Amino acid sequence: MNKLRRKQLSELSEKLTELRELLETLKDEEEEYMDSIPENLQSSSRYEVAENAVDNLDSAMDSLEEAISCIESATE
Repeated sequence: MNKLRRKQLSELSEKLTELRELLETLKDEEEEYMDSIPENLQSSSRYEVAENAVDNLDSAMDSLEEAISCIESATE
């Protein structure tokens, strides 16, 4: 791999890392919201929506982490 493509991939990896960090912040905020829902409402649709959002954000973070790892492996 030439130097230019390696540099481009490195920049892409940095952008993906930034996106992953933003996702993590949003996931943490949603978890805080979910945790603040009173116990008697934890079986409500509001809680379920928040829980699904946290799960999906977690999956998105994992996918970004895998993409970052693959890009880094490609540049070695």
